[in-house]
Formats: sequence, structure tokens, C-alpha cells
Amino acid sequence: MQKEGQIKVSSENIFPIIKKWLYSDKDIFLREIVANACDAIKKYQSLCSIGEAENDGIKPRIEIIADKNAKTLTVTDNGIGMTADEVEKYITQIAFSGAEEFIEKYKDKSEDNAGIIGHFGLGFYSSYMVSESVEIETLSYQPNSQPVHWVSDGSTTYEITDGTRTQHGTSIIMHITEDEEEFLDKDKLRDLLLKYCHFMPYEIYLNPAEEEAVVTKDADGNEIKHDAKPVNNTTPLWLKAPRDCTDEEYKEFYVEAFHDFNEPLFWIHLNVDYPFNLKGILYFPKQTDKLQVMPGEIKLYSNQVYIADNIKEVVPEFLMLLKGVIDCPDIPLNVSRSFLQNDGEVAKISKHITKKVADKLSSMFKNDRETYEKYWDDIAPFIKFGCIKDEKFYDRVKDIILFKTISGEYKTFADCPKQGDKIFYVTDESVQAQYIDMFKANGLDAVLLTHTIDTHFISFLEYKESGTKLARIDSELGDALKSDEVTDDASNEKLKEIFKTALGDDKLEIQTEGLKVKETPAILLQNEYMRRMNDMNTLYGGIFGGSPEAKETLVINTTNDIIKTLPTLSEENRTLVCKHILDLATISQRKLTADELKDFVARSVEILGIIK
Repeated sequence: MQKEGQIKVSSENIFPIIKKWLYSDKDIFLREIVANACDAIKKYQSLCSIGEAENDGIKPRIEIIADKNAKTLTVTDNGIGMTADEVEKYITQIAFSGAEEFIEKYKDKSEDNAGIIGHFGLGFYSSYMVSESVEIETLSYQPNSQPVHWVSDGSTTYEITDGTRTQHGTSIIMHITEDEEEFLDKDKLRDLLLKYCHFMPYEIYLNPAEEEAVVTKDADGNEIKHDAKPVNNTTPLWLKAPRDCTDEEYKEFYVEAFHDFNEPLFWIHLNVDYPFNLKGILYFPKQTDKLQVMPGEIKLYSNQVYIADNIKEVVPEFLMLLKGVIDCPDIPLNVSRSFLQNDGEVAKISKHITKKVADKLSSMFKNDRETYEKYWDDIAPFIKFGCIKDEKFYDRVKDIILFKTISGEYKTFADCPKQGDKIFYVTDESVQAQYIDMFKANGLDAVLLTHTIDTHFISFLEYKESGTKLARIDSELGDALKSDEVTDDASNEKLKEIFKTALGDDKLEIQTEGLKVKETPAILLQNEYMRRMNDMNTLYGGIFGGSPEAKETLVINTTNDIIKTLPTLSEENRTLVCKHILDLATISQRKLTADELKDFVARSVEILGIIK
């Protein structure tokens, strides 16, 4: 049996769903209504530009008026307006997009439709998320048009009567429900406008009658009164060509957009017209925490209308460490994450942004390495995170990744100091100071990898550069640290036995070695692989369970004078000195535990007692 039919959608069933679930955040209703007002003005301007409408010379404007007594929120524009027929066509047909119809109708006459925002025909209905009823007062731009009044309480019925409006445009009057009266608060509304409408293309005024007029003076000293200041900036900096922007403007815009009064290090101005339309500015902020990767904030816009922060489907995840604004008109306001994930154009945009960032960094490295090195400590976490997240990004920037050495120089990976096939690194300059001193005393160098991200980056680097291994400075002894002085095997075995007996720790491995630095009686070494596993486990809060402790080796320095005299001491004093030597070696590698510190202080006092 085969049968075809038409799916019937009842507005009685769908309207409550639209009212409750149209947007995940009720706040967005204000963005939608104001965006519709922007579209209405844009349409009017487009018609004027092609002679389809007469320009009345009135400055485009959107007013938002909150009346707590009447419990109404009104959004008014002086745009294209609507006739009664258009109200029935565009308002009463859910999901019918007047914007798309307008663009299609005038696509051959006007090239100035790019700024029209709405695509889904649902924005108006977001008003019912906070309203018990909504009114529309509108007057079309068309000659001899009559004003129209429309009202509906959110059910399936509405009423159209004669309106009272005398100027072309539209007013949306929302009767706010008792539960949503916070949206009548002026401060709340200002915050929402700054979030969603901060850079919309037409001036927006909030309760303008209550605002003080701005007063300026002309050349003759006469006072001129202007309207109160709009809440938005209609010409955000990203709309200007990069060559027309000054450093001061970039810094001022950074403060305006992110309320961050710490100057950014530098920025990248995106300005793409082909194969897609993309504008924006990405800022590299100064890292205030040198140990943690500080999150950034990337604001995504569509035709100057805010969509959301940190949409990783459009902006690569590692770029979220930056602060920036990206305006991409090709992305509609209301889209699902799955749509973005599967959209080929979105993927191209993401790749292009990554390429532009890599190109900027490479250019700076090539043309102004001194400045690049000055910024390196701040931008290193971002670049390393980007390499781990995006191997194509790594391929673009691998030759400009720098490593700061313990001697204070910045080296590329190819120029890093090596001992054989190993690069030695430091994770904490204060804790590993003894080992650093040993390296410096022997003319050796190591690199500083002290940031949290380096725990991951070290392993990533070994994976990508398979011919090189990285070892922490306290993980093993290179031949360059060893002395040519020879001690006989019997003496070495006797020293090992003395320490084993004194320390009574079967887990601690003991070995003897002659070091060039004679002042140090002993050092502790930790197995690199096991220590890394422990570090990773600690970083992730022990999610790998109880990983084994990193194996430690106490290396006794046979060239040290204290070690040489150790066999001549009494057994009691030998035990005391051996334990103290282990304490000193431990302090040079990590902090003592509370019990270890207590024993160390007690032994120190006891040793001082021997001196007297």
C-alpha cells in the first residue's frame, strides 16, 4: 500500500514551543527585536539608494523605552515600516522571512543588501518569551499608506486595527510578564545592549527622554545641544581598513570591547572579501599568570550583531586564548553547533583564521625578532597549545618556536643546546638551582620549560621530532658533568654500603660518581619517564589512579671533601652526616614534607652541637 499526504502543523501546538524553546537564553529576545529594527532601516536605505523610496533625510535611529509603570518595553525604528497586508504576511506567517524575500526581490537592482540580518522569520516571536502580549504600531514608507496596529496575546488569534503612527517605521510594544520584570530595569537593559547590540550599525538610544543632552560649542562659542549619547558604537574599528587604523585606536577599541585596561601585546587585523566575507581583530593579551594558560574571549558577530563567545566551530579552539572580535556575515544568527560542524564554508573560515595568525607570527619573527623575543614569554603558551591542538598550525610555526635558555638567550629548536641527542630542560629555576649551577659551572646550557602547558608540549615535541629526546636537568648525569678523577671500586662500594646502612631505605638507589663540581656532596636524580607520569597524574587530579612514585637515585660525589672523609667518622656521626647529605640533595630537587623538614631541623641542631 502506498499513500502520500501533507504534514499538518497546528499553530496551537507549535506556538508554546516557540515561546519556550526558540532560544536557549531569554536575553536574546532583545537582540532579535533590535536586529529586526536594524533590518527595517537597512531596507529603507536600500530602497532610497535605488530610487524606490524618497529619502526624508531623517537620521536612522532605534529607541528603546522601558516603562515600569505600564510594564511595557518598546523598541522603535524609523525604517521601512509595513502595510496592513505586509503585517499579515510577515508577522502572522511563522518562519516566513521577510528579509530573504526582500533580498530576492531587489537582488538585481541593489548591491547594498549585504547588511540585512534576518533569515528565519522567527526573531519577532522571541518577544513572547518575556511578554504576555505584544503590539505592533507601524507605518509603511509607501506614499498614502495608513498606520496599522496589530496585537496578539501569544495565542493563535490576533487583531488588526488602524494605527496612530505618523512617521514611517515600526514600534514593537512588549507587555512584560510579571516573572520577567527584570527586563524593565534600565541597568539590565543597558548591559544586554552592550552585550548583544554594542556594535550594531544604527544608533540605539535607551530611554532617551531621561538622558541628559550632550552640549558642545561651535566656533563662535555658541552652545549646541545634541541627543543623548547612543549606547552603541555604529562604526567598530574592524570595519576600517588596517592601513587607516592607528595603534592608539587599536588599544582604545581593546578596552571598549573587553574592558581590559592592560595593553595588548599586538594584534592581527583580519580583512577578507574573497572567497568569503570576514573582518575582525585578534589581540594577543599579556599573560597575567605565568604558570597557567589564561582563557581569552573571541566574540563572534554577523553584520555587527553579536552571536556568541568562543564558538570553536568557527574559531579554532587554541585561538580562544586570545581576545578578539570576528564579524562573518556568511554565518546566520541562529544556527546549531552541528550545522557549523558540518558546514564547509565554516571550516574554510576556521582554516583561514589559523593561517592569518601563523603568517603574522612568522612575519614578526622574520622582520623584528627582537620584539618577537620580547613577547615570547607571553605568547609561548598560546603557540604551544595551538601546536598540540592543530598539527597543521605546528607545521606553519615550528621554525619560529623559541626556547629560552638558562643563559638568557632565545633559541629555535634547531639551535637548542644539546648533549648528544638530548635537550636538557628546567621546570623550576629555584627548585633546580643546584643543577643549573652545575650546568653553568661546566659551560653547559639547558632550556626553560616552566609553564603548565610544557608538561604536554614536551611529549608532543618528542613525538614530532623523533630524533631528539628531552630530559629534565635532574633526571640524569651527562658525561660533561663527570670528572676525570678515578676512584677504585672498593672505595666506591664501601661508600655505598655506608649510605645504605645509614639511610635504611631499600627503595633509594645509590651510586657513586666523580663530579667536576666538587662543592656538592651528592645530588638526587629522578627517572624521567616515571616522573612525567606522576606530573601528568597530578595535573589531572589523580585520574590515572595511584601511579608509582618516580624512581630516585642518590649520586654520591666522590670528588667532594666531605664524602672523602666520611669513612673516618664514627658510625654515629656517619649516620648523622649521611642523612643530612640526603636532606640537602632532596632540598635541591623539591620541597621537604612536614616530617622531613622536622627531622632536617633536628639534625641541623645536632650537627651544630658537634661543632662546639
